[in-house]
Amino acid sequence: MLDVLDLSMDAGALTAALVDVESVSGAETRLADLVEAALRRLPRLWVERNGNAVLARTDLGHPQRVILASHLDTVPVAGNLPSRVVGDDLYGCGSADMKSGLAIALRAAQLVGAGAFEPGVDLTWICYDCEEVEAARNGLGRLARERPAALDADLAILLEPSDGVVEGGCQGTLRFIVRTTGRRAHSARAWLGQNAIHALTEPLATLAAYRPRVPEVDGLRYHEGLNAVFVAGGIAGNVIPDAASLTVNFRFAPDRSLAQAEAYARELFAGHDIEIVDAAPGARPGLDAPLARAFLAAVGGEPVPALGWTDVARFSELGVPALNFGPGDPNLAHAADEHVSLTKVAAAEAALLRFLSS
Repeated sequence: MLDVLDLSMDAGALTAALVDVESVSGAETRLADLVEAALRRLPRLWVERNGNAVLARTDLGHPQRVILASHLDTVPVAGNLPSRVVGDDLYGCGSADMKSGLAIALRAAQLVGAGAFEPGVDLTWICYDCEEVEAARNGLGRLARERPAALDADLAILLEPSDGVVEGGCQGTLRFIVRTTGRRAHSARAWLGQNAIHALTEPLATLAAYRPRVPEVDGLRYHEGLNAVFVAGGIAGNVIPDAASLTVNFRFAPDRSLAQAEAYARELFAGHDIEIVDAAPGARPGLDAPLARAFLAAVGGEPVPALGWTDVARFSELGVPALNFGPGDPNLAHAADEHVSLTKVAAAEAALLRFLSS
């Protein structure tokens, strides 16, 4: 078991060490303890703890501040711990999403905090809990409510997996339950009842007929999605059910507000009882901010849209320009064979340091 987190090791080795500390959402305490202790050993950093979120900052007198934000948690382990290296790839739960991003943020903290690297901006590091679960538990959201001044900056970089390219903005997410009702009866006399599961036919047909909108927002093309993710109903093998439900996830482009997304969902399923159970707004790209342009110049390449939801939306709500950038491949996030290229981890670290030195 890891007792001390050594931030002086290379970013690939540090990623492996972080992966091997299991930190499923809600169980991040041990990893938060290790990160906090490692950051407190660095003389140029001010460090504080908020629950299982760890914050560190420099006060070097620069006129601009950049936030490096990375979440500590992962989805549940799928037989993919401990980590292992095959060729250039490091396998393990959270390797792509987002312990490789966390590693390069902590490497920058080590270099800056020990005085081995002089950044051109002041920096805040936020390593937080519960990103992979419902929005109400999100550690960055908790900080926005309790410590909003800690999130004040001229640019926030979310080290989310983006395969080494800059992702602008993010799509919003809405999860809601469509409920149907019927009348219970013995299945041998089904005509005396009304089957609530059969009543789901209409909302399921609505989903099957849905065609996604693909709008362009500030030069980036997003892709909406509307999908059933859970179905529930049934009482016993010989009973006509009197209640059923269909849980739907709507991923919407950032040109829609949360209110507009909810209105669209209610219109689409008009006549049905709908309960909103989770919601988070999207964020427009915001890549025209001066520091965002500087980051794009340092990284190179063309930006792409973030199709998943990320915490750039929280910074956008606070008026802080934000973008996604990390070495992991988002298509491998949450997969049983999740892995990250060690070459891309090193390249992402170099790009981040290039920006910070400019």
